[in-house]
Amino acid sequence: MIRKIALSVAILAFGVAPALAASSHRYYVEHAPNSNKCSVVSKRPDGKAAMAVGGAYKTKALAESAMKSAAACM
Repeated sequence: MIRKIALSVAILAFGVAPALAASSHRYYVEHAPNSNKCSVVSKRPDGKAAMAVGGAYKTKALAESAMKSAAACM
C-alpha cells in the first residue's frame, strides 16, 4: 500500500514539474539610467546598472506594450 502511494506521488511530481518550470519564465521592462532607454529582458534587472519599470509580465508582448506606455520609457 505504501509503495503504491509513494509511486503515485512520484509520478504526479514528475508530471507537474515541467508545467511549473514553464510558467516561471517572466519578462521585465528594463530602464538604463545612463542612456535613458528601455528594453524588454527575460532576467530581472539588478537595480544597480538598470532599473525595472513595473513588475513581471507573463509574455513578451505584454512587456512590450507596457514599455510603450511607461512614462520612464518615453
